Amino acid sequence: MTDTGSGPGSDVAGGEDSGRARSLHHAVNLTRRVPLSVLDLVPVGTGTTPTDAVRGSLELARHAERLGFIRYWLAEHHGMPGIASSATAILIGQVAAATGTIRVGSGGVMLPNHAPLAVAEQFGTLGALFPGRIDLGIGRAPGTDPATARALRRTAGLLAVDDFPEQLAELTTFLAGGDFAADHPMRGVHAFPQSPVPPIWLLGSSGYSAQVAGMLGLPFAFAHHFSSANTVPALELYRRSFRPSPGREQPYAIVAAAVVCAEDDERAEWLAAPVRLAMLRIRGGRPGVFPSPEEAAAHAWTPQERAAAENATASHIVGSPSTVRAGIDALLDVTGADEIMITTNVHRLADRIRSYELVADLGGLTPADPATAVVAPAVAPVVTPVGASRSQ
Repeated sequence: MTDTGSGPGSDVAGGEDSGRARSLHHAVNLTRRVPLSVLDLVPVGTGTTPTDAVRGSLELARHAERLGFIRYWLAEHHGMPGIASSATAILIGQVAAATGTIRVGSGGVMLPNHAPLAVAEQFGTLGALFPGRIDLGIGRAPGTDPATARALRRTAGLLAVDDFPEQLAELTTFLAGGDFAADHPMRGVHAFPQSPVPPIWLLGSSGYSAQVAGMLGLPFAFAHHFSSANTVPALELYRRSFRPSPGREQPYAIVAAAVVCAEDDERAEWLAAPVRLAMLRIRGGRPGVFPSPEEAAAHAWTPQERAAAENATASHIVGSPSTVRAGIDALLDVTGADEIMITTNVHRLADRIRSYELVADLGGLTPADPATAVVAPAVAPVVTPVGASRSQ
């Protein structure tokens, strides 16, 4: 990597200092403790390769498990040079193989990009390889631009939103080993291998998936990190729409938040600056590898660019442990989240790991003991088919 850790506070962030005693920050624990988990986009930074990014994510997953995070999800994105998580199911298998107890899953599989049968086969295989440890997060967005979406789907017309319930019904039927209705075109088709069904989560950034998750009695994960204006209304709609399902009597909501934590506010802001530049490039149709803090500092920001970048990242929680604690506490207060999923995108792996260490300390997480750890329990129900007809 070309970034050697320059910038404010670099003498205390990452590297050998990342192993310092976490008890330094016990005085600023979260007011309300909830489970904490990880969302990883597998960022490819300037001066690094996709191989570096994937290996870094495996290392981060091992750290997250040791620190006490309960799950590790990988996001599906396509057509973006700075993100190496396009083949989500493959990465899930690699992360699960590199760890021993943490739950591993998709955050998420963008279902319109895939045949439900293929998803059922992939996650049935993952479930057979890693029993009791796989989560299946499902989203309805393409996770890419329209042209790439068309290439993924091999069709000239994009799937309509109305197709999502039908796809979800097919997927859950395949996973559960159920039968379709006599007049259904998938009648007689089954997914193999059959293995214990992975918990299904619905992901969303608006009210649509929130309402669907509630009506089906599924757990729900909301993308607060890029859709903060919709967070509270979507969660209220989810809880209002919730109907108990087998194995799930109460709603369960994850809120995904972008967090960068460092020893002091100045250092954290330095580390977080590349996210603003990366988002500016993406929204300008110029996606690239994830920039370094030096690149972000050297960029000649126009007032309009700076305002747009700050608006896009206004919900991000960036700062020292005390600043981050206040931000997460406020998020918990306004959302009533059952779990917070942390996504941290900074240029150096050591700084990512250090940020998660500090957040783990804030959350009062109990470090995993490899000698006594057991497989983390699922919080989602065993899936039963949600419908068999195309009129779903």
